[in-house]
Amino acid sequence: MGLFDRLKERLSKTRTALSDKITGIFKGGRPIDAALLAELEELLYTSDLGPVAEHVTTELARLHKRGDVKGEDDVRAALRKILLDRLGATPGEPRFDVKPTVILVVGVNGSGKTTSIAKLAHRFKKMGKSVLLGAGDTFRAAAADQLEIWAQRNDVPIVRQKPGADPAAVAFDAVDSAVARGIDVVLVDTAGRLHTQKNLMDELQKVRRVIERRLPGAPHETWLVLDGTNGQNAIQQAKLFLAAVQVTGLIVAKLDGTARGGAVFGIHEQLGLPVRYIGTGEQLELLEAFEPEAFVDAIVGH
Repeated sequence: MGLFDRLKERLSKTRTALSDKITGIFKGGRPIDAALLAELEELLYTSDLGPVAEHVTTELARLHKRGDVKGEDDVRAALRKILLDRLGATPGEPRFDVKPTVILVVGVNGSGKTTSIAKLAHRFKKMGKSVLLGAGDTFRAAAADQLEIWAQRNDVPIVRQKPGADPAAVAFDAVDSAVARGIDVVLVDTAGRLHTQKNLMDELQKVRRVIERRLPGAPHETWLVLDGTNGQNAIQQAKLFLAAVQVTGLIVAKLDGTARGGAVFGIHEQLGLPVRYIGTGEQLELLEAFEPEAFVDAIVGH
């Protein structure tokens, strides 16, 4: 099964919320007019596209006035092009041109962060890379325990310390161990306690500094995991992390369980960061490198 077919299947709730309802708007050969465009804009907002919705309908109105958009098929084609233009190019997989490549993974508790780390480990191992996990969320014993279980399932080493230990010390030890063992990739988990917001952000900054002290230039990537079921609400949480650490990309998790997959567009637009991966299920292999064309085709119709 190709990527488009996998996404079409896993993102069926978003597809139903968007693509099928576009068909409903045009039922009976309805012509394009101001009322139809207003209805389409409302549909895009309810599909969680956020501010992108207004841009899309403004552009569609311009194309219709020019005679380039005359019916449902034209609208879908134009919608596809507009959304792809908004997403732009994505960086693809990491280049792994530094050994070890250190990836710091941040996000609030419950976002799917720890599971996403496990999926990344699985993915990178399948690419032939050796992987080590750093259990940097030391404030929740369950987080380190969960990560250890994932490490065992993936057959990769893990560095952890006792609950309450300094997360920066865990990160340092993880990088140090990876250097000593000749490991290709280090994935460092972090805490996500938003109720202690300032302390958390200070801690993340310290983790970054300590990693760089051990390995100049690291972390090479900092990925923020967002819960796709939160839609546009994920953006406010994300901005807190952006203020504290230099996030280089996004992982949008849990997109299989929501009709709000359209939020990917608003998240990308408002945060100005590339979506690197999307989570489309619980299993280890259900993490896809984000490919804009396959994603847009899967939810808009192809």
